[in-house]
Amino acid sequence: MGRAFEYRKASKLKRWGNMSRVFPKLAKAITLAAKNGVPDPDMNPALRSAINTAKAQNLPKDNIDAAIKRATSKDAANLDEINYEGKWLHGVLVFVETATDNGTRTVANIKMIFNKNHGQVVPNGSLEFMFSRKAVFELKEKPNMSLEDLEMELIDGGLEELKEEDDGSIILYADYTDFGNMSKKLEEMGIEYEKGSLQRIPTSPIEITDEQMEQLSVLLDKLEDDDDVQNIYTNLA
Repeated sequence: MGRAFEYRKASKLKRWGNMSRVFPKLAKAITLAAKNGVPDPDMNPALRSAINTAKAQNLPKDNIDAAIKRATSKDAANLDEINYEGKWLHGVLVFVETATDNGTRTVANIKMIFNKNHGQVVPNGSLEFMFSRKAVFELKEKPNMSLEDLEMELIDGGLEELKEEDDGSIILYADYTDFGNMSKKLEEMGIEYEKGSLQRIPTSPIEITDEQMEQLSVLLDKLEDDDDVQNIYTNLA
């Protein structure tokens, strides 16, 4: 019984640890979306998507409302989106998106993490051509229609590719400029999505060994732990 209690306690602590790391990043994404558009999710697809993603991660409503209000505050005015590009061993490329109120602090932290974990930061723009920016939507459940019919319906929203994952979930891809169009089309069709985001998809994916992946995970985990880091992309298949 003691061991079971310790396991439950450890699981709870791990869950709370993840929440304390993820929740601020979800809130920051909401603030940025509201700041870059309008603070009304009905008129701002990016904000609506950020809220949907936050809800899927169980971010409390009070936190969501506070994040939206923060978009008009002085703190939000100083919040900038800055990207960093890096190279690792074995041809691995890493693209890091951050949201920060102190670029000097952030660049120092990112460079330190790369340097201490067998990587290096390269000049911005060096890796842009190695990634395609896409609007990606993950559907909560399979719609009540065939995938062929769904695909035909969504072409008007800018659909470029539709994939059915092994677990039955549906992933939709469109050009990043069609994010709003796709979001609107899904809503018109009454289709809910678990997450909608702008992602960077590698144009020439590579594979590495399990041992190399274990080593790379140290770098990625360190980046993920940084408070300013919002998203991390690699060129792994």
